[in-house]
Amino acid sequence: MNPLLDELQQLLGYKFKNIDFLTQSLVHRSSLNEHKEFLESNERYEFLGDAILELWVSDRLFNLFLKFDEGKLTNLRALIVCTENLAKVSKDFNLGKYIFLSHGEENHDGRQNKSILADTFEAIIGSVYLDGGVKSAFKVLDTHLNNSITQFSAQKIYKDPKSVFQEIAQAQKGITPKYKTLSESGPDHQKKFEVGVYIGDELIATGSGNSKQKAQEAASLVATKILNKK
Repeated sequence: MNPLLDELQQLLGYKFKNIDFLTQSLVHRSSLNEHKEFLESNERYEFLGDAILELWVSDRLFNLFLKFDEGKLTNLRALIVCTENLAKVSKDFNLGKYIFLSHGEENHDGRQNKSILADTFEAIIGSVYLDGGVKSAFKVLDTHLNNSITQFSAQKIYKDPKSVFQEIAQAQKGITPKYKTLSESGPDHQKKFEVGVYIGDELIATGSGNSKQKAQEAASLVATKILNKK
């Protein structure tokens, strides 16, 4: 047993029957040229984990907040699954330590990169589902994300990142921000999008993700911080 993988399983609170699932979930695309034993990245696992995460959050919020309408539930869910929050949760158990990265990516602080951390967290959820089914995946999510539900709901913050930035932009600039897809790469099932958020003709910030929605949320979070400093 790889001692690092054994350590990670303890942190996750789940013991794999087939450790290959966990190993695969940690393979960042940058590592493929340097680790010839890996034939593919963790992006297919990420795709699966993203869907399981959405189902878990929807289920928990639906049953916890019986008086919330669809809009509040949607906005609260967006806050919990956004890159910023998933990266924060990942840092809580030092996930970056266990990811297979290229030397170049590691030298560019890849182990603390929010997008890499969030994507890998989703990939791990996909690997738990493949190894132990939906109940096991939900149990891991309960362990690591229940605090996020408690914190966001207690603060009464139900607006998604895009809505928050829109309010700030309108208050400060009198303009509704717009989003533009700057680039997209990868095959259809592994798309990566880079999106810019603009106030008028001015590019305020960019963000990336495996969907346009996630990229827009990432951009809006950065843009909110920028405007709040002005």
